[in-house]
Amino acid sequence: MTPTKAMLVGADGCKAGWIAVRRTPGMAPSVDVFASFTALLASLPDDAVIAVDMPIGLPEFSSKGGRGPEALVRPLLGARQSSVFSIPSRAALYADTNGFTTIEAWYAAHIRASEVAKTTSDPPRGVSIQAFGIFAKIREIDALLIARPDLHSRVYESHPEVAFCRLNGDRAMQLPKKIKGSINPAGMAERKALLCRHGYEMGFLDQPPPQGAAADDFLDAAAMMLIASRIARGEARPFPDPPGRDSLGIPIAIWA
Repeated sequence: MTPTKAMLVGADGCKAGWIAVRRTPGMAPSVDVFASFTALLASLPDDAVIAVDMPIGLPEFSSKGGRGPEALVRPLLGARQSSVFSIPSRAALYADTNGFTTIEAWYAAHIRASEVAKTTSDPPRGVSIQAFGIFAKIREIDALLIARPDLHSRVYESHPEVAFCRLNGDRAMQLPKKIKGSINPAGMAERKALLCRHGYEMGFLDQPPPQGAAADDFLDAAAMMLIASRIARGEARPFPDPPGRDSLGIPIAIWA
């Protein structure tokens, strides 16, 4: 195992912006919420390694199953594979970048994005409600990676259920984190126990999440921090290996 002195960061989108679990090796982890990914980056040293639960690298044209990483990791997850949804084209992501003040405007924008997605995919495929719900956060990271190529070697895409699977000896979690949109205590307990086997204290994981983040966001960010550690030590695996690149040179891979 190669030691690392870099700060390790796991991040996940949440209602208030971004929840981040941060740890400097040799010190206890901390958890905070940031209004923007830019604010999160500003809080970190320049050599911090960040694993984030958000798609990075966007296709110009979407094939069946998504960009490629999605199709590679789904078979690992068994009953949890529905948590990995396909990412449409960059054009669909940017079809409507307005802020939405009404639910009607939100649904109208979803329809517009789906129309663009259908013209840039084969077979033609619209946009799921779940994927559309994180479009703004995908664009937020995309814009940063376009403006700052130096971040390509510091900010890595991961996925919580893939992370839990890899941390569990390549065995998918048996229980869902949520059932019909509500927290499943048994599924959360299963994941907390796994995180504790990888060095977390149960007292840290049992604390209420910061305001603006949900309990499952907190656990997902905690898992992402462990993936950041694996990346920093050279132990993480990218799907695909080697990673692809989008048309702007941004890496495309799910790391775990």
